[in-house]
Amino acid sequence: MVKAYAQEHVYKHPWEIVTSASWRKFADPENKRTLSHVLDVDTLNHKLDAESGKLYTTRAITIHAPGPWFVRKIVGQDICHCVESTVVDGQSRSMQLTTRNISLQKFIEVEERIRYDPHPDNPRGWTMCKQETSIRIKPLSALASMAEKVEQRCAERFLQNSVKGREVMERICKYLESESRGITF
Repeated sequence: MVKAYAQEHVYKHPWEIVTSASWRKFADPENKRTLSHVLDVDTLNHKLDAESGKLYTTRAITIHAPGPWFVRKIVGQDICHCVESTVVDGQSRSMQLTTRNISLQKFIEVEERIRYDPHPDNPRGWTMCKQETSIRIKPLSALASMAEKVEQRCAERFLQNSVKGREVMERICKYLESESRGITF
């Protein structure tokens, strides 16, 4: 069984500000409290394709993924390692992020896709964010009867963290906009 959801959010900030905020989301020390589930982020690779002008980046993300006590007992840990692949196309003003877990794969598969594009109604002033997440608990005899409940709990946690992520993005966008106007906090 797969639990999937999609959500959209409009940032009332230009694409350049929103995508800059996306890069800073995990690096800003002020966001550590809000995004406390994110333990570490390391850039593994980044490459600018000279012909296409696209930027390709790969980051390793370590998160604290607490679940119900019985799941932790079966899995044996509550730390999850993920890989985030990002493609930024400055010409078409598109940023696509795909994040997948690389640990705990024999128990759970999670894939999150986020795309930032200029909003069609106000392409210079607003940015459309589309997020799709799928969560699949692997069929284990110990978890078979609980798989749907665990997937639901994981989806709820992802939705909660998405709200926190948007809050952080909004805060960084406002900071970047005030910084570009020469105003400091």
